[in-house]
Amino acid sequence: MLQTGPLVKSLYADAGSGVVFNLSGQLTIGGETIPEGVIVLPAQTKAETIALAPNSQIAGIRFHPAIGFGLLGKHYEKPTILQENQIQPYDFYRINSKLLSLKDNSERVDALLEWAREQFDIVDVIPDDMECALDSIRQGDVISKLSEKTKVSQRHIERHFKHWLGMTPKHYQRILRIKKAVGYLRQHRGANLAEVAHTFGFSDQAHMTREFRTIARLTPKQV
Repeated sequence: MLQTGPLVKSLYADAGSGVVFNLSGQLTIGGETIPEGVIVLPAQTKAETIALAPNSQIAGIRFHPAIGFGLLGKHYEKPTILQENQIQPYDFYRINSKLLSLKDNSERVDALLEWAREQFDIVDVIPDDMECALDSIRQGDVISKLSEKTKVSQRHIERHFKHWLGMTPKHYQRILRIKKAVGYLRQHRGANLAEVAHTFGFSDQAHMTREFRTIARLTPKQV
């Protein structure tokens, strides 16, 4: 992406992770300056602010929850640069060099897609019962009922979430609830906040506001 003016954006939490290719210019995520190169992003549990200086150029890929750990084999606590001389399981710096050589954004997108198809096999990258649990929470199922859907114990599910996602099923549910509420409020400006709180499963409007401040780092009125 070619940035010709200052840009500051909020990255809402979605429990996903990703890889950013900082091709040139100053990039800041969550107040931390990110150097040029290949940067692995942690699973996003809270909203962060991304700031790009004028003429910055970045590209990236985004992993759905648990997929990043399944592919990379570890959790990252903060944005982490991968050193060019360290072993790269997916040849990240080869595609980084390719992106640097291209000037057209559509060509960069095509190059990223081609590289991802070559490098990543996401079929069965996470266990079926973990995938089932993730889907059940996305569909709004009650956490205590996950064992019925997945046919494994609640304790087993908790271990899976800790291992694959680095968080509890409850926290994942909180993130999704906020994400859905944010999306709704963006589409329905001036909506009654008490009604929104009820619709998305918050105990009341005050509870929704507290959760927004914790995870989205803003209030429902600021969306």
